[in-house]
Amino acid sequence: MTWNYTGKVLNLVFNTEFTIAIAAIMFYCGFRLRVKFQFLRRLSVPSGVAGGLVMALVVWLFYSPGIATVNFDYSMQTSLIAIFFTRIGLTGSVDALRKGGRTLVTYLLACWGLVIFQNILGIGLAVLFDIHPALGVMAGAVSMEGGHNLAVIFGPIAESMGVSGAAAVAMAAATFGVIAGGLLGAPVANWLIQYHNLDLVTNYDDLYKGYHEENEKEDVEIHDFIQTLGIIFAIMALGRWGAERLEAYIKSRPGWANFALPGYLGAMFLAVLFRNINDYFKLIKVHPRSMDLISRASVSLFLTISMMSLRIWELYSLALPLILILTAQTVSIVVITIFIVFPLMGGDYDSAIICSGFVGHGLGSASNAVSTMRSACENYNLLSYKALLIVPLCSAVLIDLVALPIILWFIQVFAS
Repeated sequence: MTWNYTGKVLNLVFNTEFTIAIAAIMFYCGFRLRVKFQFLRRLSVPSGVAGGLVMALVVWLFYSPGIATVNFDYSMQTSLIAIFFTRIGLTGSVDALRKGGRTLVTYLLACWGLVIFQNILGIGLAVLFDIHPALGVMAGAVSMEGGHNLAVIFGPIAESMGVSGAAAVAMAAATFGVIAGGLLGAPVANWLIQYHNLDLVTNYDDLYKGYHEENEKEDVEIHDFIQTLGIIFAIMALGRWGAERLEAYIKSRPGWANFALPGYLGAMFLAVLFRNINDYFKLIKVHPRSMDLISRASVSLFLTISMMSLRIWELYSLALPLILILTAQTVSIVVITIFIVFPLMGGDYDSAIICSGFVGHGLGSASNAVSTMRSACENYNLLSYKALLIVPLCSAVLIDLVALPIILWFIQVFAS
């Protein structure tokens, strides 16, 4: 840690070790806040968001009156988020698509369509309100369907391209989305069930129940954990190397000088390839529980550090346009869910529960989707195995395989 003075203003700079230590402490604070305040659990607000926001407010309180500035070290961010995307790839199984069937494919297409729609709506309103169009992408699929995980990735990318305030807008929009999705998901399902007078019957197909039984949590042994960690880091290293080689080659072609291919995308697609080859040939066992713990730890630290670094003061001039854009995003997804997604899913009880998940992750996150679906199911004491297979698979894994390149393209086009 270092410090110096600019006039009467104290400038604090925390190195890697201090940054990680502070992030771990704030994550725990966020966890305790979730324990104490039920509404945080009800809305699926991540511990990293709650704790990191507390630190961001503290930093703002020192910055606003000109007492001190605080800067954290971001050198670990690239590796932490690469772990998360590698995990996404390792869960991208073709067998999972088979289990989900036609309903999963239809739902997945609807989610990919929502990515495009949210970006177009955000950009259009940003232009209307005379703010940078890339900020519309930040308040579009980046923070809505992408949630905090993508907001903390693409916000800094947009800023590196000259879009001032992109990171703050993305994180603020993602926080709004988590709250809106948590509040609206279950009520939308309840309204559909009651309005259409749906029969309270769910699909008990062994296909869906079997999937959940296969994915029961296992005990974690140290050798399994280290083996899984080694697989993840090997894929990360090779994926990044491949992405750098491919990016260099494409940039050398006429008209492609501004092309960018982040290393974590290379890791994610290599992980998908590895997963499906490994499923076929049974080369090595990848332990789901170990993989989940590694991923959750990395993304929790990443998310906490990113929230700690949120520059709240940059939102002042964007407050009204941002609120209007987010309100439009919220209303539009409810309309799309009721009039498009519900009929596409079949118009039955399972479809209504799936729709609650669509609102949950379309405005927030995969965990939000699961929370809203379980809440909707509890109202009728009837669990939908079908919904709890299709929505988490798509929202936590399959959406990003196409959504990430789409979002990156929108940013590159409209940030310039």
